Amino acid sequence: MLVAVVAALLLVPPAVGSLSGGGDGTQLKGLQVMVPNSPGGGYDVTARAAARAAEEAGVTGAVEVFNLPGAGGTVGLRRLVNDAGDTRELMSMGLGVVGSVYSNDSPVTLRQTTPIARLTEETEILVVPADSPFRDLGQLLAAWRANPGALPVGGGSSPGGPDHLAPMLTAKAAGIDPRTVNYVPYDGGGDLLAAVLGGKVGLGVSGLGEFADQVASGDLRVLAVTAGERVPGVEAPTLRESGVDVEFTNWRGLVAPPGLTAEQRDELVAAVGALHGSAEWREALERNDWQDAYLPGDAFGAFLAAEDERVAGVLRELGLA
Repeated sequence: MLVAVVAALLLVPPAVGSLSGGGDGTQLKGLQVMVPNSPGGGYDVTARAAARAAEEAGVTGAVEVFNLPGAGGTVGLRRLVNDAGDTRELMSMGLGVVGSVYSNDSPVTLRQTTPIARLTEETEILVVPADSPFRDLGQLLAAWRANPGALPVGGGSSPGGPDHLAPMLTAKAAGIDPRTVNYVPYDGGGDLLAAVLGGKVGLGVSGLGEFADQVASGDLRVLAVTAGERVPGVEAPTLRESGVDVEFTNWRGLVAPPGLTAEQRDELVAAVGALHGSAEWREALERNDWQDAYLPGDAFGAFLAAEDERVAGVLRELGLA
């Protein structure tokens, strides 16, 4: 599998428009990107940043981005699968949708979609509001261990998503039974942010890019990052530095409906490949503190299948599935 992945990464995608439907021969026209959660969440920010970069780089014409939230992304997933054969529709998604398929007993799965590309990777962060009594992770863990159910933990994903898996793995490594954790799911980072700032949860877990502005302004305090190394510009230790043996990152990408021909799929893969190679996208990565995790086409499909098995295994291991 590794050889196949490396080979796929080395392939140079054909020029956009060299396949059918490329509009004027240089741009992909009429593209829509569905966001399966509320405005302000990670999928939303990623979709709008990608659409803007693609337009400015001349990869596409105007791109319509629309939100269809519900059930941790599986409402949007069902719409995408039902739109079989639509060559101008993409869905912004990530690890959260992988888990939501299990937690919501979804009748459709990501295996029914057409994988286009993984785009980004980023650390999760554990945050509290500025007026929280918890000044560091050690203080929070002490209170959490003493009474796990008394600390509401908010995340912007359904059970099985990154904002759920990160605190559950943290709890287990800290000696807390994950089944006793009071996890409160929100439909995306926007809803979660309001809950954290409003004191509805004692701890919030989300991607750095979603809360970067509030961290920079001092409205939120980062207790730890889940990445293996400290994040430049974020004054917080890693979980491992804090004595919790967990390393965890989130990822996001794009899938298309089923029922596309190989040529139709390749056209979308090529367009996203051109986006990935643009200066406009590099600026978006830097602006949002995202790591480049580009993985196109079949290689992304293999990755999705592996992630599906991994998430199911983690949920079983934690006693949550």
